[in-house]
Amino acid sequence: MTFAALGWNEAWQAKFAALGADGLVPGRVVGEHRTHFRVATPNGEVSAEITGRLRNDATLRSDLPGVGDFIAMRPSLGDGPGSIEAVLPRVAALVRKAAGESRPQLIAANVDTIFIVTGLDGDFNTQRIERYVALVQSGASCPVIVVNKVDLSKDVAGAIAQIEAVAPGIAIHAISARDGASVGVLEGYFTGGQTIALIGSSGVGKSTLTNALLGREAQATQEVRSHDSRGRHTTTHRQLFQRAGGGTLIDTPGMRGLELWTDEQVVKPDYGDIEALALACKFRNCAHRTEPGCAVQAAVARGELEAERVAAFGRG
Repeated sequence: MTFAALGWNEAWQAKFAALGADGLVPGRVVGEHRTHFRVATPNGEVSAEITGRLRNDATLRSDLPGVGDFIAMRPSLGDGPGSIEAVLPRVAALVRKAAGESRPQLIAANVDTIFIVTGLDGDFNTQRIERYVALVQSGASCPVIVVNKVDLSKDVAGAIAQIEAVAPGIAIHAISARDGASVGVLEGYFTGGQTIALIGSSGVGKSTLTNALLGREAQATQEVRSHDSRGRHTTTHRQLFQRAGGGTLIDTPGMRGLELWTDEQVVKPDYGDIEALALACKFRNCAHRTEPGCAVQAAVARGELEAERVAAFGRG
């Protein structure tokens, strides 16, 4: 595999050259651990740490390197780790609000397309899917919804219709991650050396899908609990993999809670369709619950809107 297979091209080379620093080499962060990073370079994969200067210059923690970032580093002269001295300007960044903290958390950088993976079991939740779509779009990546575990549902078409109602215009693929033939529909997204990331709750089958897309057992997998369809965090840290068939793939730990972050503001899902219907309500201050002449509740009764989504809109 060449460094170009990791997505390095003339545009990234120009950003690297603009630093004008002697003795540095380019790299891409492929693994993030508590004390160090794994970085792929033109000369192989190495361990690296962040310099104190880079840490001090970062305005936010999300400005520091993350999986998918292209960086400039100074190689180690001995057996120790190299030093990451700069993060090249990102073209995309998947960032959420850190759990329990008022700060942004970088999930992955420079991702072209993000597969939002959901399972057709107890995990299925259209409101969560809608929030994932908003998260991906806020970070300048392209969202694609992957509906896994189709073998567990008797109404796949109905589930897809529910997703289409909250994510209009977003590509949707129904698959079984354990069936290589159905996973093949996703291969086209890697054409041209694209970087793809997987996000979703624990237990939706991201690790199984990662193994299927890589053609090897790279990630450990576990069965979900039968009584509530919840899984354990099989993937414990973010990691970027090179694919033998081209392109790169980033697997991420499952996310149960999801708060979105953009410029220190929480991003809310797009409720433009509900807001448009609300203009036709009989009362201007309609709360869209039990009021007579409510156009929003009428749409729910006709099956055009989900009651859960209207309730989320009401919570604001």
